[in-house]
Amino acid sequence: MDIRVKKAKLERIARAAALSGETTSEFVRDAAEDRAEQVLREHDARTHVPAEFFDELQALLDAPARPNAALASAFDRLRDLTRE
Repeated sequence: MDIRVKKAKLERIARAAALSGETTSEFVRDAAEDRAEQVLREHDARTHVPAEFFDELQALLDAPARPNAALASAFDRLRDLTRE
């Protein structure tokens, strides 16, 4: 693989490689592999859904909540506990 790097950046990379006890090629290859792994992990960690599903989910989340018996009962119990 051939890459172009400005002289100042190449000197900086070479210095870091030397401090790490690696050749410049090893240092650059390892850095590129580490970055590739990071990008792939971040990409794979995302959930991909069809646009229609996302739109429907967003609409449901934006809609006002509909009370149900279990939720009303839990709220009543909480209200009774906090009055004491």
